[in-house]
Amino acid sequence: MSTPLRPVPPPSADARIQAATRQLSLTKPAGSLGRLEALGEWVAACQDRCPPAPLSRPRVVVFAGDHGVSAHGVSAYPAEVTAQMVANFVAGGAAVNALAQASGASVRVVDISVQVDTDPSVSSHKIRQSSGSIDREDALTQAEVIAAIDAGRAIADEEVDGGADLLIAGDMGIGNTTPATALIAALTDTEPVAAVGRGTGVDDAGWIRKTAAIRDAMRRARPVVKDPIALLRVAGGADIAAMAGFLAQAAHRRTPVVLDGLVVTAAALVAEESARGAREWWVAGHRSTEPAHSIALRHLRIEPLLELDMRLGEGSGAVVALNLVHAAIATLTGMSTFADAGVSTETTATSAH
Repeated sequence: MSTPLRPVPPPSADARIQAATRQLSLTKPAGSLGRLEALGEWVAACQDRCPPAPLSRPRVVVFAGDHGVSAHGVSAYPAEVTAQMVANFVAGGAAVNALAQASGASVRVVDISVQVDTDPSVSSHKIRQSSGSIDREDALTQAEVIAAIDAGRAIADEEVDGGADLLIAGDMGIGNTTPATALIAALTDTEPVAAVGRGTGVDDAGWIRKTAAIRDAMRRARPVVKDPIALLRVAGGADIAAMAGFLAQAAHRRTPVVLDGLVVTAAALVAEESARGAREWWVAGHRSTEPAHSIALRHLRIEPLLELDMRLGEGSGAVVALNLVHAAIATLTGMSTFADAGVSTETTATSAH
């Protein structure tokens, strides 16, 4: 069995200071590129070098898994869509494939807990077929939750060892916003009605069923809310547990991560509870329309880069935000300094009079 996730050392403070100092020397008024400047400094800190290197292999890993709770009317789509979408990712036809191509990233999909058998090329880390219905039973056994976290850590290692220099986790699973919302509401002590969104677009009756399922899951999880691994076992799922392991291990491997929406951020919230300091290696790509996503981001004290009313998942919002990371690196690395360009600074212009 795995050992518990351990605290994570922060990105390089020296490189961050060097990057902030370099920003002041570039041919622009100080602070005029706004949050792009802080984003570039974060990348420099993660890479421990200033100026930072352009990203050569950003990588999206989509974690696919089904959830037993989807059989109880909490989603607008049937569970078989998960496996169909896995095939679509492999074929390159999903939104995240198109967005990744436009952003210079590549996409991998892994079947963690899809309810049917999938191609062996994507199922080498499979834990089980569908996670349990969290409103009435545990999502996983103790052995399964440990195996799922270890699978996520192994996937992160595979990607970093393969040359990935920035990672994005994506999600695919009908019904997965239900356990994600339950985890966030449990960890932030939020009432279900304040956290539950429409997911894939459920109607009012579906929203009521979803809220009731989350309330019941939170009641079942109350005794273990202080134990992140047990919380994943009771009220999470194999895919979310694997994402938590992936996000924590990426931080341990000193690899920056752009977080996506609700489901990935739920996994991040649990990962930070287990591996304190991991959040310093993450930025939030966007803010989803799901209420629980904003609750989780506030709890993590991470401000999203974009607000585009996206709620697709797959890593799609994070991949759109990846373009901002490229831009932040390009300005910090490619711009001339005042001295190099022979441009007067405000100070030198003033002193010339």
